[in-house]
Amino acid sequence: MAKNTGYLSQGQRVAIRHVCRQDYDEHTALTQDSADMLRRWLGARDTTVDAFESYLARFEQPTHEGFVICLRDTGAIVGGVNINNVVRGALQSGTLGYTAYASTTGRGYMTEGLRLVIQLAFGALELHRLEANIQPDNTSSLNLVERLGFRREGYSIAFQYINGEWRDHERWAITAETARTTSGSA
Repeated sequence: MAKNTGYLSQGQRVAIRHVCRQDYDEHTALTQDSADMLRRWLGARDTTVDAFESYLARFEQPTHEGFVICLRDTGAIVGGVNINNVVRGALQSGTLGYTAYASTTGRGYMTEGLRLVIQLAFGALELHRLEANIQPDNTSSLNLVERLGFRREGYSIAFQYINGEWRDHERWAITAETARTTSGSA
């Protein structure tokens, strides 16, 4: 957990950078320590080296971006963020996925880190829209995206297969214009 100079963007307490192979041990420990908290929302996670390599391989594609949120002063990972299913052309959109870890929840790190990712998405990545799909009883996650300026757009029945069943999700989104007007909030 050395301080990282490869940050893409920095906030007051956290910074973001691309996830990399050297993150395997820390990522695995955080995932295992947070398994009980995350299983309900994400299902059981495979923490093998092969699974992590497959995860990293996704980010070699132009349709996916993978980041970690780190404490600025130590480089310790406090969250993970993906922008998946990036569509270019007339849409310029992506789907936001993120993971908090049990040891650092409730401190505002995800709010600050996701705000940095959103700025990067609408800046350097030149996206126009980000969408987040969240299970209706995941109130922490719903409150997080609302704090960041996302607006609820709809409800998707049987949206994602998790823990052996199809789960409904609320669909939330933010556009570059909305992000610019809400960037100072929360």
